[in-house]
Amino acid sequence: MSVYKPFITSDVTVSPFKVNKTFTFGGTAALTGSGIDIFIGDNINPTLWVSGSNPTGYINTQDKFLVYRSIRELYYYNYLFGNDGSSVTTASFNPDGTITTTTAYTPNAYNYLSSTLLADRYFPTGSGEIIGVISIPSNVFGEYIKPGTFNLSNGTYTLIDDGEGNVITGSSKVGDIIYEHGMVILTSDGIPNQDGYGFITYEGGVYGIGDESFIQGFTNSPNLTCSFDSTLTIYETQYKCTVRENEFNFSQNPTLISGSSNSGILYSFATGSYFDPFITTVGLYNNNYELLAVAKLAQPLPLSSVTDMNILVNLDM
Repeated sequence: MSVYKPFITSDVTVSPFKVNKTFTFGGTAALTGSGIDIFIGDNINPTLWVSGSNPTGYINTQDKFLVYRSIRELYYYNYLFGNDGSSVTTASFNPDGTITTTTAYTPNAYNYLSSTLLADRYFPTGSGEIIGVISIPSNVFGEYIKPGTFNLSNGTYTLIDDGEGNVITGSSKVGDIIYEHGMVILTSDGIPNQDGYGFITYEGGVYGIGDESFIQGFTNSPNLTCSFDSTLTIYETQYKCTVRENEFNFSQNPTLISGSSNSGILYSFATGSYFDPFITTVGLYNNNYELLAVAKLAQPLPLSSVTDMNILVNLDM
């Protein structure tokens, strides 16, 4: 028989599974060197906008006002009038045929919520208020940042994510993380506006905290350390190689040929009914009989002349 045997559909199974890799960066230079950029968004609201007049960013220079507006539209549009989302407009149909609507604002944007829990997103809208943005590129975080693994420290404060999209320090929420976009946004919603005092923690609580000072303590620090787990889907293909009891019952090892390698005459022990060859390698070929992959067995496996055998070959891509 031929040494080749085709697969049928039921022989091939494709199974996706998630893998994670931990990234750790020590120092702001290490972060930016890996492509992680840091921005400040500022609600400047200029009467005349001039491109490049308010630069921000370590790698790619952006305008602070445009960063502020982009983040607001993408992630906070539905939460500008309340941390839990703006009320939906409702209508009442009157007996006279007129329609009366409420004055509530209607959420009409997809803001990439990270949890099915009640949303809690605060965004500063006052004139001159700022936000901090840490932008992680997709070639680093993969498909998304694994929830519950983000950690950012400037030597004084440490920020973590709670696995539900909230960035917290201690018991205070100070921003949001968009796992699938690699965006960490510091809004200091849990930080009172008392600029100039810094972040001071005592056993009795937290006091003397400045929201802008807190954000700038991360966006301007040269000593940031950061770690998180990236996530990527790998597809494992399993090939079931079935060897029937009457298949592959001879060896292709050239040492079994007596005399010249061209004689084709086997040694007598290899022609007896009790001779069972061993499997050491399985090759996967395409339709043109070109070798694509080789699977090595941990140890030689004797073929059986009385039972069928299945050899499973796993190929990760």
